[in-house]
Amino acid sequence: MKNLCKILLPVVLMLLPGFSRADVFKPTSAPNPWADDYRSLSSMENYKSWGTYNVHDPACRKVGDYYYMYSTDAIFAENRQEAAEKGVPMGFIQMRRSADLVNWEFLGWALPEIPAEAVQWVKLNAGGNGAENIWAPYMMPHGDKFRLYYCVSAFGKNTSYIGLAESSSPEGPWELKGCVVRTDESSVMNAIDPSVVVTDDGKWWMHYGSFFGGLYCVELNPATGLPVTAGDQGHLVARRADYSVHNLEAPEIIYHEPSRQYFLFGSYDPLMTTYNVRVGRSDKPEGPFIDFFGREMSDTTNNFPILTAPYRFDSHDGWVGTAHCGVFTDGEGNYFMAHQGRLASESALMDLHVRRILFTPDGWPVVSPQRYAGVPQRSFSAADLEGEWEIVRIVEPRAERRLEAGQILWGEGALLDGEWNIAEPYTLANAGVIAENKGSWQFDEKNQLLSMTLNGEKINNLIIFAGHDWERRLDTVLFTGLDDQGRSVWGKRTK
Repeated sequence: MKNLCKILLPVVLMLLPGFSRADVFKPTSAPNPWADDYRSLSSMENYKSWGTYNVHDPACRKVGDYYYMYSTDAIFAENRQEAAEKGVPMGFIQMRRSADLVNWEFLGWALPEIPAEAVQWVKLNAGGNGAENIWAPYMMPHGDKFRLYYCVSAFGKNTSYIGLAESSSPEGPWELKGCVVRTDESSVMNAIDPSVVVTDDGKWWMHYGSFFGGLYCVELNPATGLPVTAGDQGHLVARRADYSVHNLEAPEIIYHEPSRQYFLFGSYDPLMTTYNVRVGRSDKPEGPFIDFFGREMSDTTNNFPILTAPYRFDSHDGWVGTAHCGVFTDGEGNYFMAHQGRLASESALMDLHVRRILFTPDGWPVVSPQRYAGVPQRSFSAADLEGEWEIVRIVEPRAERRLEAGQILWGEGALLDGEWNIAEPYTLANAGVIAENKGSWQFDEKNQLLSMTLNGEKINNLIIFAGHDWERRLDTVLFTGLDDQGRSVWGKRTK
């Protein structure tokens, strides 16, 4: 009898005065803000059109009316001779700004040259090699100044240098202030990929590290932006077991005020392929950081949750290399993640991905399955969810392949079949049924949370929200959340 009522109730509602199926949400056509493939704009003289293109290792912060983004100068089809002939800077820090997180203006490059002290350190300790680019910048405001942390290194070595520059504007010009941390082949850690957080009592903590030895944390002097103790390289906060098959890099540290927790994001595995983001949390900025299963990230186990990984929805080639994230807020309680995404059909193309971050009832951050496009938010009813969906299960890479400096060896650069996270179709029918006997669903309208049983597996508290479907060019309803294993679950309604 109870099941019969569930089936008849939608029919009864349709017969009530004033009810119209036209009131029920449906995905609507909407153009994408920009194209994914930018090969037509890749030549050096088109750099002013690289608003969302050639983005690698982004860090972002809102200053006034603009979001400012700084990133490694990685360029598709890079041609240094052509750049020199046309007066285009190469090898420095790319700068962008946006008023809406959708449309980005390319501002040019920070710093007119690679700082001499950094070049000298790297070349002296790497046999004359390296120091050809500035990597992984990070910007922090301090009083009426802005501090820009930058990295210079030799590829495949932990001979590296994190330096500091300051400016009275987020757009520069920048004045060099000295060395923060430097490492060489005798060091356990690698001095690149900085991220800084400030506590309520005014203390500054910098997290850094890449591949060699794990991720480290060092306290900075707020007055100078340099370590409290000169030469201090900090303490270990995260690592993996075997760096010949496991990579860990690119820490990003944020404070989430509602939960009073510090979240440490890190990137696993090779950047051109299975790059993926994990996260842990702590009540202290210096750690220890705990993962989804209560394990310390400084242990050698693989940590969860996993938030991003290579994925493919229908009608698209898919994305690889979806990591090295910058995490930031709009100052109004909304959080976002920016990272590179590489087109699977041409993995040297690097597009900016900005995603909303939401927090599960258990307090874990999760990210949108789709890039941010400024779609206005609204509440949904159960009837709004009825329709055809694509669902992606984000899981960790299943294969372990030999790495060189954290990257897959030459000739192994394509994804294996089991490394893709591919969307599967589902139909959410009325009465809480998933068609073709694939399961059931329930919607908590008050909290906008969806629970599902998929093929016998229960998944609770999937967060429902409005967004844009880039593959099908639709404004639609999305969901994101975690399963019981700390793996992300993504969904979008397609019809």
